[in-house]
Amino acid sequence: MQSPSRREPGLSGQLGGRPLRRVVYSADAIQRRVAELGREIADCYTTADELLVLGLLKGSFIFVADLVRAIPLPVQVDFLTASSYGAGRVSSGDIQLRSNPATSIEGRNIVLVEDIVDSGNTIRHVMRVLADQAPASLELCALLHKRTVTLPHEARWVGFDAPGEFLVGYGLDFAEDFRHLPCIGAI
Repeated sequence: MQSPSRREPGLSGQLGGRPLRRVVYSADAIQRRVAELGREIADCYTTADELLVLGLLKGSFIFVADLVRAIPLPVQVDFLTASSYGAGRVSSGDIQLRSNPATSIEGRNIVLVEDIVDSGNTIRHVMRVLADQAPASLELCALLHKRTVTLPHEARWVGFDAPGEFLVGYGLDFAEDFRHLPCIGAI
């Protein structure tokens, strides 16, 4: 097995002594897929649709930044914070919605952006909260989907079907570490 630093340029010295077991998605593969997702999303809307991209913090912040630049339409961006992991590797099931978007979503076309669909608990909760605010449309874009659950409102756009490993990098963390990595790897 190659070391992550050989498989992913620029990783050497960035892991703080905690090795990735393997690189799952390279920085290049992620950037190519994000560009494709931007075009796929743009194909579903027009400039008149008043698109609001709503990122779920903290894990989606890097993905949202890259994604909105890949959507060739005017978009507005806002964020909300929800969490169910804390410092663990398994969802606690206790969803904490820590902040709502500052922008009104009533009558707006919303693309909710999530880093990873794993247990589905966070997405189920957030989608219910947002749907209660009467958006014109509400769609989900997930960078990663583990396909271990079926959601009442499945993701319309998915970057990658993810393996059943604990993944970090490109915004995804373990106890707030690894978010800065340009790739996504398994720990």
